[in-house]
Order: sequence, then C-alpha cells, then structure tokens
Amino acid sequence: MIIRLPETDSTNNYLRKLCNNETPEEGTVVWAEYQNAGKGQRGNSWESEAGENITFSLLLFPEQIPAHHQFVLSQIISLGIIDILKRFDTNFSIKWPNDIYWKDRKIAGILIENDLTGNMISQSITGIGINVNQKRFKSDAPNPVSLFQITGERYDREGLLADILDAIAQRYFSYSDSERITLNQEYLSSLYRNEGYHDFISETKKFKARIAGVDENGHILLETSRGEIQAYAFKEVAYVL
Repeated sequence: MIIRLPETDSTNNYLRKLCNNETPEEGTVVWAEYQNAGKGQRGNSWESEAGENITFSLLLFPEQIPAHHQFVLSQIISLGIIDILKRFDTNFSIKWPNDIYWKDRKIAGILIENDLTGNMISQSITGIGINVNQKRFKSDAPNPVSLFQITGERYDREGLLADILDAIAQRYFSYSDSERITLNQEYLSSLYRNEGYHDFISETKKFKARIAGVDENGHILLETSRGEIQAYAFKEVAYVL
C-alpha cells in the first residue's frame, strides 16, 4: 500500500503516528511530494524540491533479522537502491553507513529507525530521499546531485519508486542469516572509497586509512598505513570530502 501525500513534516513521523493508531501491513509506503521537516542522518534536514524527487518511508517487520544484526537492514536497503541506480550509470556507491553517492556527490540518503523488543526488531521505519529530477540545489549542502544532473534526462518517479521497492523486497524477503557474510562482502565491494588510503577525521584528528571491513554491528574498520586497525561507530568518524 502506498499512501501519497502532497506535504507532511516528515514521512517517518507520519508513518510512526499511523503505526501508533493502527497496524498497517508490512511494506506500507508513505510518499510525500514535499517534506517541510524531512529528517536526515546526524540531525540534518533533507532538501528536496516539491514534485521533483522521491521522498518516502517504508514499514517493515523484520522478524527474520535479530536485533544484534540490525545493520543487515541498512545493507539490504542501500544495496537495493544501488541495484536500480546502476542501471543509469556505473559510478554509484554506498558511503558508509548508508548514504548513496555518485562519484563524490550525494544522490540519496537513508534514515532507519528500529524499534526493538527483547532480541527482536519489532518494527522498522526507513526514510529514503532520492534526488531524481531536481535541476538545482539551493541549500548549503556541500555535494548534492540528481539523476537529471547526471544524465540530462527526466524520469518517471512512480516507475522508479516501484523498481526500487521491488529491488529492496527481493533482497529483504530472500534474506536468511546464512547469507550474512555474503551480504557483507557485497556491501563492502559497493562502498565509497573502498580501495586505497583516504583521509578520515575522528573528533579533531585527521588521518589516512583504508577500509578494512565493517563488523556485524555496522562499525567501520579502518586500517592505517602502520597496520593498526580500529573500529568506529556512526558519528565517531567521518570521511574528509
């Protein structure tokens, strides 16, 4: 079921309120033409011109994924989006943990909000914003890009959304814990700057490192040229762009 709205504060907020009042079916999508308070990672807002892009939230009940492996959801969803975007160009990647990049520019953002009950994920609401037909960006975000800017073509947003939802569903419903290692390897091969040494910053310290892996908690493993490996959680380290 797709609930389409002309405007809302945040599709994640709308879907959460809906879940508090009733029990929507798994796979319910809330798609807004405009979000006046769209949420991004690190508390950032998401710029999106009304009627030009895809901003939606997806409801899942991932009983097959234990809470301590919840980063699997991030991998499934980001890889599902990449599956479709790579039809248009080969230069798409996942910037850890789950931003979608084209070369050095951001085309999509993902915000996953999981509710845990014991060792299970009782409910997952994923907000996704994808820049599709927007020609210009006016905010101070450093590096946004849209499909239109990449290819010079406009796209049917409904068809693109349907393809992305299908790609996510294929990965989500076919996943079993026995595939976790394979999924992680595919995710690593799709990561932004996954080869060679690059600049990172942790607190105020800048250093060069290479991506050595991502653990089951979603922590990125960075290896310095001296062979020292350290794990970082989200917000503890950032790429220097």
